[in-house]
Amino acid sequence: MKVHEEHKQKGPTEINIALIVVSTSRFEEKLDGKESSDKTIPLVKNMLEKEASISLLFHDIVPDSEKYIKKVLLNLLKDKNLHAIIFSGGTGISPKDITHETIEPLLEKKIEGFGEIFRYLSYNEIGSSAILSRALAGKMEDKAIFILPGSPNAVKLAFEKLILPELGHIIYLIRKKE
Repeated sequence: MKVHEEHKQKGPTEINIALIVVSTSRFEEKLDGKESSDKTIPLVKNMLEKEASISLLFHDIVPDSEKYIKKVLLNLLKDKNLHAIIFSGGTGISPKDITHETIEPLLEKKIEGFGEIFRYLSYNEIGSSAILSRALAGKMEDKAIFILPGSPNAVKLAFEKLILPELGHIIYLIRKKE
């Protein structure tokens, strides 16, 4: 058996994640008591129904605000039951897209290959617009952190092709005692 296959088998049998949608317009819907037009949280819930070992423990919608993004991130880092925190939104290049700038400097280690492969896979689906994504992954303390575009299709691609196949492996390596 290859080493990476051994690591995957040594990963946790149950993985708990949090999903944060970063969108000022969706956040305002929430504040106004309107039905959310967010499609990402229902999509991830649906995808995880087929994954017996991965549970969505927490989800929320926050505005494109450094204060809100940092606050939810720091609170979730305290949750010992969580293995991964996934942000969706704010990875583009418009002035309001600040998720990357807010979280990237806080990462202890980056998983450079995540963004590279994600953009490659996106290119195969959407063409050259994929270069505009600043998707990123890394670790903070004992948690995997993922920053994904706000598009539900991008989230689906990241989950199906990268996050779900490798999450146990990533968690094993982050929490490995040496």
